[in-house]
Amino acid sequence: MDAFSTVIRVASHEQHTEAETSSFMSDLLGGQLGVEAYTRYTEQLWFVYRALEDAAGALREDPVAGPFIQPELMRVAEIERDLAHLLGPDWRERVSALPATRAYAERVAECAATWPGGYVAHHYTRYLGDLSGGQIIRDKAERTWGFERKGDGVRFYVFAAITNPAAFKRTYRELLDGIAADDLEKQRIIDECKRAFDFNGAVFRELGEEFPLSA
Repeated sequence: MDAFSTVIRVASHEQHTEAETSSFMSDLLGGQLGVEAYTRYTEQLWFVYRALEDAAGALREDPVAGPFIQPELMRVAEIERDLAHLLGPDWRERVSALPATRAYAERVAECAATWPGGYVAHHYTRYLGDLSGGQIIRDKAERTWGFERKGDGVRFYVFAAITNPAAFKRTYRELLDGIAADDLEKQRIIDECKRAFDFNGAVFRELGEEFPLSA
């Protein structure tokens, strides 16, 4: 029988690929969009990660979600440094959530309050995804917009406390494999992972509408 971490990755592969290959992200990584689009995307990340991390303290002792809440993953402070660099000291007055982002963050908060397994689904799709594929975005941002390497503007993607990302991801997947959940609950978690990627895809679609490429 396949490990749960393998099952969850395979089951959500289609939704993951669809989100990753959105026109917005393709255009951003292709260097066809300006720093304004990158900034707007970073704003959306702040709302989602706030929902994840605002709930972390209350879930730290939870038998299902607690093992996944690790301080070296926390991103909100780093995103806030990036936004201060990108938008200036008054960035809090300037950021706004897209409708899709609000729905995404509300779902994360709902899971955090009522369903630890669902929270884990969102935790997995965000943190492991940004620890992996996020590095491509960081590299592109540094080269395209001249951010200092691993400096302000791209700190969200710099997991300074994780010295060996490959080993960390292996340990994280082992936590998934040992999650305190029966088969029915595991299927619910898989379904929520798919839903998380769908939320992410909806954010990309709305960003694409806001930053369409000129014909």
